[in-house]
Amino acid sequence: MPAASLPAPTVIQNTDPVPGHRPPAAVLVIYTGGTVGMEYNKRGELVPMKFEQIRKKMPELRQLNMNLSVLSLPEAIDSSNVVPADWLLLARIIGENYAHYDGFVVLHGTDTMAYSAAALSYLLENLGKPVIFTGAQVPVGRIRTDARRNLITALDIAAARHSMAGTVRVPEVCVFFNDLLIRGNRAKKVESEQYNAFRSENYPPLARAGIEVAFNDKQILLLPGGPLRVHQRLDDRVVLLKLFPGITERVVRAMLEIADLRGCVLETYGSGNAPTAPWFLGCLREAHERGVQLLNVSQCEEGRVIQGQYETSAHFAGLGIIGGDDITTEAAITKLMFVLGLQRSPAETARLLTYDLRGEITLA
Repeated sequence: MPAASLPAPTVIQNTDPVPGHRPPAAVLVIYTGGTVGMEYNKRGELVPMKFEQIRKKMPELRQLNMNLSVLSLPEAIDSSNVVPADWLLLARIIGENYAHYDGFVVLHGTDTMAYSAAALSYLLENLGKPVIFTGAQVPVGRIRTDARRNLITALDIAAARHSMAGTVRVPEVCVFFNDLLIRGNRAKKVESEQYNAFRSENYPPLARAGIEVAFNDKQILLLPGGPLRVHQRLDDRVVLLKLFPGITERVVRAMLEIADLRGCVLETYGSGNAPTAPWFLGCLREAHERGVQLLNVSQCEEGRVIQGQYETSAHFAGLGIIGGDDITTEAAITKLMFVLGLQRSPAETARLLTYDLRGEITLA
């Protein structure tokens, strides 16, 4: 069945080129929903606004030397309702508009933004242009909103070029929030009441926004050697099993014995440690023998999984459990969906899960 046609972008700003200067950058804003695009109705309720009207809310956009277009999804999505099909749609939108824009800004709700940014990093192979996720903790219609600063800086970063070479500054999927630019598959939401909602504990920020945007060029991925490849398959037959003291065999079996299960992210303690109870190890062994890929990640925000450092993780290697190094849970679950969606052999799937695909892990 052919894919449904996508809505066409709406031009909201055209800047005439200055004679003798490089033409202004063209940036596509993709509005998915979320607090950043909300406004108050006459009853004082927050409702999604028509995002094409953003210039009325933010007249400062006219000061940006760039051509802006906006594409709104047919229906705004609360980020708590985001599903893998939405990630595939975003990847498709970027792929179909890739040749026409210098960068992309994705406006997204904060609750699942880290998952979406991680997923897009895998789906957009050989990405050579910025894809910057941002949003807001406070709607754009409020006086003390963070929406204006986040959107303006995200647009600035999406259009950024190296001054001498004129090449793309940030050819990555990123999250920009408050004053930090974070690699998308390293981001984690850590705050619900303050403006500094996102952090990257195991990898330094790619840029900090002060009076100027200071880029950390040494930490940014290099331009790819091949053309963009947009993947359009994810396998959602996965689960996330978070360990806790007192977890029972019944609970573990209920998750690992789900019919047709293909992968499990196992959130363990500390540096990858888990119970050594025979029933627990037996559950993992049986799952592995059924072909379930088991990816071990730490519940800690900082540090990494080092299987075998303690006796409580030494048994994992023999059970076919894959160490996730310093990957976040958000990046791990989306990586598992992506790699399983490639439909490779079990051995190749396991190898890819250990491989640094898009800068999501720091190999020791």
